[in-house]
Amino acid sequence: MDRIFGRAWLILGHESQIRNPGDFFTTRMGRESVIVTRHTDGSVRVLVNRCAHRGARVCDAVAGTAAEFVCAYHGWTYGTDGSLRGVPLPGGYDRPAAEMTKGGLARVPRVATYRGFVFASLAEHGPSLTEFLGPLRASFDDFVDRAPAGEVETAGGVFKHAYHGNWKLVLENHNDTVHPAFVHASSIWAAREQPAAAGEAYSEIGVRQMLQNGAPWEVWENTGLWVAGYGHSWMGDYHDDDRLVAALDHPGFAEYRAALERRLGREGTARVLGELRWNSIVYPNCSFMSQFRQLRVVHPIAVDRTVVHAYSFRLKGAPEQMFRDTIAFSNVVNGTASPVLTDDLEVYERTQHGLGGRRTDWVYLGRGHGGDVAAGDGAFRGGTGTSEVHIRNQFAAWLEYMTAEA
Repeated sequence: MDRIFGRAWLILGHESQIRNPGDFFTTRMGRESVIVTRHTDGSVRVLVNRCAHRGARVCDAVAGTAAEFVCAYHGWTYGTDGSLRGVPLPGGYDRPAAEMTKGGLARVPRVATYRGFVFASLAEHGPSLTEFLGPLRASFDDFVDRAPAGEVETAGGVFKHAYHGNWKLVLENHNDTVHPAFVHASSIWAAREQPAAAGEAYSEIGVRQMLQNGAPWEVWENTGLWVAGYGHSWMGDYHDDDRLVAALDHPGFAEYRAALERRLGREGTARVLGELRWNSIVYPNCSFMSQFRQLRVVHPIAVDRTVVHAYSFRLKGAPEQMFRDTIAFSNVVNGTASPVLTDDLEVYERTQHGLGGRRTDWVYLGRGHGGDVAAGDGAFRGGTGTSEVHIRNQFAAWLEYMTAEA
């Protein structure tokens, strides 16, 4: 936890969650509970959610707006920049409280944003966020460029689910293109049994996703799979709009395309909609899908316990139908009653249980080994879309974090 989640840049959320001064939300950075807040000067601050007095958690709310944060234990009060604003009976201390506590709540040393997404690192020194993201920046660009107004915002609430397994399992799975045919066989069968949707069926986008999981091996082998430094990876050339987006000639999609063309022009719109990145992994704590505006944040709780928060985003300036598709997709893929997610959680827990056995120590991640191809900007592409290059890349990053000098 300290060597990886205490060193890497972690995605915490989005600036739309803290639009105005005083807005805040709470989250975790590995073991640390933190408050992400918009200070009065407009800057984003990330504060360790631990009172400088007796160590109690200061803010218990998930999100809200506050001029200051007051500890419920003894009333110590802090500003939105973490500074100590008030102490009951201050004369009772032999030295000024602000002097003894280094001025208030501890501040996370490095905070940065990219295209509206908020990142922070508990390490005082390390690569810049730009260097850390590398070619994965294009995945965030794709996410935001799809909005006719050039911005996205969180909307529709948060799905939360937990599983009894290590945090690495979910990130290894999201770029694994062999597992769908087996793990999701039941939902593929159910989707194939569905009659053709009539009109604007809400379920259509979910059925299409489940059918995609049953694509022939030729599709999976030709799917693009790229890796980059620091453990990142992404897929492409799989979920193209012709196969997945409900009715490209639907009036709602036509309206969306027209709105995008007003900002980007016809060629720019074709370029944006032609970008087919999928399941971009920001190692070690995030996976997101720009085409369906989904972002999942991974929170390790223990060696065998993980919580995942799944957020949906609205494309500002897009017709409501686009957000409706986002929510429909989220219900199928990230919802707690999802026929897709529940399959994955079962396999994570089976894997965790199996890895706990003492007779065998090693796993075999050799699929596609030796077939990687340099793709520029420090990235490599798997020789086929079924390569396990993304898992090998994650473990290379894991090893680097675990052995690097403090």
